[in-house]
This record gives sequence, structure tokens and C-alpha cells, in this order.
Amino acid sequence: MPSSTMYNGRDPRELPAYGVADAARFIDVPPATLRSWVAGHTARAQTGGAAFEPLITPADPDRRRLSFYNLVEAHVLRALRTRHDVPMKHVRPAITYAERELGIQRLLLSKEMQTAGGDIFLDRFGQLVNLSKSGQLAVKELLAAQLERVERDSSAIPIRLYPLVPGEKKAPPVVIDPRVAFGRPTVVESGIQTSVLVQRIDAGESIADLVADYGLSEERIVAAIVFERAA
Repeated sequence: MPSSTMYNGRDPRELPAYGVADAARFIDVPPATLRSWVAGHTARAQTGGAAFEPLITPADPDRRRLSFYNLVEAHVLRALRTRHDVPMKHVRPAITYAERELGIQRLLLSKEMQTAGGDIFLDRFGQLVNLSKSGQLAVKELLAAQLERVERDSSAIPIRLYPLVPGEKKAPPVVIDPRVAFGRPTVVESGIQTSVLVQRIDAGESIADLVADYGLSEERIVAAIVFERAA
């Protein structure tokens, strides 16, 4: 990825660009859930729940601000949480084991998560929670579907994330690209922020007005609005 004076030569994928609330909204998890993934969880008698170590190391630990890479990691973790209610206390040991076996860092970002890394992770995780073979297969399929929403460069490093838009039927209509609009969600291939479209609609303009101004299809404008309002 070419450097830019806009980022003082730094890789925009590594910059602390997102607060927990925004990041949680973009990947559709409760802020408290994402906060626990970043900070870990200490078991307390009053609140219950099992203790677990942090699953994501934020780009800015002091302010708990997340990078695009952190956003991708959270996106992958969301796939584990969705429908299968994976106990998070067992995820960190399984990730650590797979990383050690493969000699890689940050498994959740790695292309290996789709191949050997994912298999080793799920095998270890299955041992920790007694997950059935059918359960492992179901989790693997869900992980694969979410990992396909991460676009990678020629070095297999994430460069774009296509968040899920409720009701989408074709190619993903919304993208998060750290090089575009400072990493805010935009309509695919346009650079137009989804939040801007919502602001104009809320100000009383019509979809036809936005079609005329931006040259976007009505379908994509509606998808952007659905994404913003569902997030």
C-alpha cells in the first residue's frame, strides 16, 4: 500500500481510527461486547460470567481506539459469537495455540485462518469446550463466509472489509477501506460515506435527489441507508 503525506508515511490500516462505539456499530456487535474483547473480562460475583484475557490488542491501548486491523479481528470474532454462542474464555487459548503451532502472529488477521490455522484453532477449541464435529463444521462454515468479506492484497494482508448489510442480495454494497474517507463506511466504488447519504435524507431530500447528485443507483443508496440505520 503506498504511503501518503495524509498519514505521515504510516500505514492507515494500523492507525487508531475508531472508537469502540463506532467500531461496534460497523460490525454489528454491542459496544459492551467489543469492549470486553479489547479489555478482557474479569469474573465478578455480582455480574457473573467467566473471566477471559483480551482477544484484541487495540492500536491505542490508552484510549482503547482501534485500527482497521482491529476492526477485521473483531469482524472475525463476531462470526464465532453469532448463532453458536462460543465461550470467549476459550478463544484466546485456542488462538495462542494455533499461532504457536504455525509460527505466525495475529491469527485472526492471517490468511491462514481460512486454511490450516482455522483447522488447528477449531480442533483446539473443540477440545476445550467439547464441541462436536458437526459444531466445528458449522463454525468453520460461518467463519469462511465472514472471511470472504475481507479483501486482501498480494501479500494476503487485509485491505478492505465489506460489512454485512441486512437484506443484501448481490455483491456487498458497503465497504470500509482505511485509505478512503479515513476508514469510514462508504458506498462501494464511490467513496461516498454512507452517513452523508443518511444525513441528506434526514434533512428532507429524496432518493431521487441523491441519485442525480452522486450517480449512484437507488438500490445502493437504499442499502447505505439500511446499513446506517441497522448499525
